This record gives sequence, C-alpha cells and structure tokens, in this order.
Amino acid sequence: MQKGKTGIYIGLVLTMMFWGLTFVFYKLAFESFRPFSVIFLRLIISVIFLFVAGHLLKRIQKVEKKDMLTLAGLALFEPFLYFMGESNGLMFVSSTLAAVIVATIPLLVPVIAYFVHKEKLTRLNIIGLFLSFGGVIAVIMSTGLDWSATIKGVLLMFLAVFSAVAYAIIVKNMTHKYTGFTITAWQNFFGIFLFLPFVLIFDFQHLVSTIPTQKALLALLYMAIFGSSITFILFTQGVRELGTSKANFFANLIPVFAAIFAFFILKEEMPFLKIAGIVLVLLGLVLS
Repeated sequence: MQKGKTGIYIGLVLTMMFWGLTFVFYKLAFESFRPFSVIFLRLIISVIFLFVAGHLLKRIQKVEKKDMLTLAGLALFEPFLYFMGESNGLMFVSSTLAAVIVATIPLLVPVIAYFVHKEKLTRLNIIGLFLSFGGVIAVIMSTGLDWSATIKGVLLMFLAVFSAVAYAIIVKNMTHKYTGFTITAWQNFFGIFLFLPFVLIFDFQHLVSTIPTQKALLALLYMAIFGSSITFILFTQGVRELGTSKANFFANLIPVFAAIFAFFILKEEMPFLKIAGIVLVLLGLVLS
C-alpha cells in the first residue's frame, strides 16, 4: 500500500463489501416491493439521510448552476441507465453471462480513463487486474454454466456496463470540486425524478396496497444508507485520491463479498472453484 493511502484503501474495500451485501438484501426487499419501488424508495431515504447528515457535518456544499447538469448526468448513468440495463437485461440473458459482462467494467474503465484523464497503469497493475478478473470469472462459473442469451439481453447488459464506465469517468472531475456528500446527495435527488414515472406506471397500485415485512423494510433501509449513500461517498473519495482506474480495481471484490455473504446468510454452497476464484481476486488486487 502507498503511504498515506491506507484509509482510502480501507474505504474502498468497505464500499465493495457494502455493495456485495446489497445483493443479499435485494432478495429480502423483493419479498414486499417490486424492483422500481425498491430503487425509488431507496433513493428517497438516501437523499433525506445525506442532506440531513451532510448539513450537520457541514459536508454539503452549494453547487454552481453549471454543475447541476453534470450531476443530473451522473444520475442518468447511475443509478438510472445502469439499473434499466441490468434489471431488464437479466430477463433475456442467464445470470452467469450477465455477471461476466458486468465483470468487464474494471477492465474497460482503465482504457477510457487513459484517453480521457491520461491515467497510466504499470505492467504490474495490468497483470493484477487480469488475474483478479480471472478470479471473478471463477467465482461466477462456480454457480453454474448457463450461457443462454438473446442479442437484446446482451445489449441491455452492455448498456449497464457503459453506464457504469461513463459514471466513473465523469465523476472524476467532480471529486476535485465537491465533497462525496454533495455529489451523492444531488445525484440521488435527480435519480428520484428519473424513476418516478416508472413507479407511477408500473408499481403504484402494488406499492400503496402492500404491507411490507419488517425484513423488507430493514433491507430497504440498509440499501439506502449503505448501498446508495455511504458507498458512493467512499467511492468518490477513492476516485479523487487514487484515480478512476485504480479505484475501480476494487470492484472485483463485489462478487467475492456477495459469495461470502450468500454462503453465511442465504446458506448457498461454497465449492472449491469459488474459493479458488476468491483467492485469485485477492491476489490480483494486492498486485494491482
């Protein structure tokens, strides 16, 4: 680890751990809420939390009018287009193929960041990145080998990928001007209005008539505070201090944490291939 960067590394590891655990809580939230409602309510709770906590901690800044459009663009790419691509893409491709496509994000980000931000990687960074990617593939393969897909599904999944890449590239410039609290609060605020029409059209009747379980409410609260708030604050700090490429290296930890939490919470199996994949991801991350 680079001297003085330990806190940033820990923050990024926590970010991926929180995001990995989000996949488990999604399953609990879906017991009472539909997908559009989950993301919509998650964003509302997140915005309230961020603006209140941000003002108390004096971390919310005044945003210049010219930057509001950029923050709206961040919301357009993530969570809106990313969610739309991933959630709809999963209807037409197998979960195995979808996971492999999403795993290409840390590979694509350094390429775009090289041309846009002039970020360079060492040979060891690249070796570690591909080794870690191999580990992710091993973790994914351990859950099954269903590669069924349609062109429509693949295109939707790549929409999610390119949305995540675009978000990572755009947010870099904003991190040198605004705090993570400010960026995340406003991006989620705009996200609420992007999802509102879909909630009204597809989920409204179900949302107003359902009586959520305690588990679903707690899952929603977790995803709002950790999955949509604290994680993005820590991630933007990582992008500011390490650069877009290196901060995104840590994304390979998401399936690792998801697999570990699924094993302990959902009682899913932990075969040798999955364990070997986890080891490869960690080794690649250390090398990176």
